[in-house]
Amino acid sequence: MDKIREPLRELTACGLPEALEVMGERWSFMILRASFNGLYHFEEFLCELGIARNILSNRLAKLVEHGILDRQPCADDRRRIEYRLTEKGFDLLPAMIALRQWGQKYGLGANENPVLVDEQDRLAIGPVAITSHDGRVLGPKDLRFVDRADEGCRADGSRATPADGFDRVRRDDAAAKPRIAAAR
Repeated sequence: MDKIREPLRELTACGLPEALEVMGERWSFMILRASFNGLYHFEEFLCELGIARNILSNRLAKLVEHGILDRQPCADDRRRIEYRLTEKGFDLLPAMIALRQWGQKYGLGANENPVLVDEQDRLAIGPVAITSHDGRVLGPKDLRFVDRADEGCRADGSRATPADGFDRVRRDDAAAKPRIAAAR
């Protein structure tokens, strides 16, 4: 990644600062993890996470405000509130898994139980990886920044086109709609 660099001082030119503004602290991720594990109610989060009531209330409100969780009345008791993952929330699953795998690799090295598996084979999922438009796994030496106008221009001057089914979403593409990364 040598010729063109990201404008590091321009925080709006990158999605990372925006993502960190919403999710950049421990409790937001722990609430998200609990949501992926099927917790929906304030008291469940409070009990399971051991988080202070005021912090939980603040983080839930922030996740709702940013569209990651949806706040809705409970079907069987309209006085109770449920916090449900939205499509935007489900789209954070790959990031959560990548962070979890990084922590497993470089953390305490504890063997986690239960293990996250794929539904079909019931075997542990593979590592989250950076893939190209055609599915090739990429490493740091395979990555480079280019000006948007040069996207698809190969080093030899030929043009590349995305593989069928490749649907990277861009902000400037109003017709594009992100897919849910995880089965509900």
